[in-house]
Amino acid sequence: MGPMFAVVLVFVGCCSNVVFLELLVRDFPGCGNIVTFAQFVFIALEGFIFETNFGRKKPAIPVSNYVIMVTMFFTVSVINNYALNFNIAMPLHMIFRSGSLIANMILGIIILKKRYSTSKYLSIALVSAGIFICTIMSAKQVNLSSEDSEDQGFYAFMRWLIGIGMLTFALLMSARMGIFQEMLYKKYGKHSKEALFYNHCLPLPGFLLLSTDIYNHCVLFSQSTPVLIPVVGLSVPIMWIYLLINVITQYVCIRGVFILTTECASLTVTLVVTLRKFLSLIFSIIYFQNPFTAWHWVGTAVVFVGTLLYTEVWSSVQAALRGPDTKEKKAE
Repeated sequence: MGPMFAVVLVFVGCCSNVVFLELLVRDFPGCGNIVTFAQFVFIALEGFIFETNFGRKKPAIPVSNYVIMVTMFFTVSVINNYALNFNIAMPLHMIFRSGSLIANMILGIIILKKRYSTSKYLSIALVSAGIFICTIMSAKQVNLSSEDSEDQGFYAFMRWLIGIGMLTFALLMSARMGIFQEMLYKKYGKHSKEALFYNHCLPLPGFLLLSTDIYNHCVLFSQSTPVLIPVVGLSVPIMWIYLLINVITQYVCIRGVFILTTECASLTVTLVVTLRKFLSLIFSIIYFQNPFTAWHWVGTAVVFVGTLLYTEVWSSVQAALRGPDTKEKKAE
């Protein structure tokens, strides 16, 4: 399986995953917990069968380290999905999560004592400015949509602020998890598939804390409009179909990213994921007709320009174009 196959998996899997997540969230904004639980169960089951060989294969990295990583991963996943219940529109959700570069740089400076080039600092400033513009515009939309009552408007705005706080916390926690994972890989070597399994298996007992909410949404999903499946001849509630496709596409997305990390340089992976986010955002706006002003477009453009600047895509393309000439000059 080459890089092109991995790129197809990422674009098809991740983009379609966002579509079916939005279909779920549109009818049931608070369904984040059941979506997260279903994704974790599916990926953990696949890993248990194919990665651990039904538990017979011992982990290369000590389980105690996975427990720390899993605590962070579980927290990030639950908070990111649950934030959709706090007046956070899907486009803002995607744009905000694109700010992972900022969190990575901040924590890299604080924890790993890293230093970056001027272009890196400029790119982070652009990403920050883009997210700030989109966030402010979304805040105005929350106020405008709740003009009926001053109390309702204030309540809606406060819920939105809580959602922004949750996304910010998840962003920083995700960056911290990335640094911890990087340190583990340096010490024990890369075991991405093993990490994928333990990250999704070990947190499963934690969903007991969310069991009431998950059960309530199971009931709501079962009461949704039934759809006849032609081949089987059975009627299945539409929300369960959406959830099943969301889970499968999430797995395809993660597998694609995993293959990319083993086949390509990190720069290529970052570029592919960035382009995928941009396409998902455009599709979400056009297909679902999400409110998106000119200022949102400005903010989005600034975020992606900053991301591309950070990954040094332009200099890499120029170097590739100048490659043959440079080699000839060196030979002379």
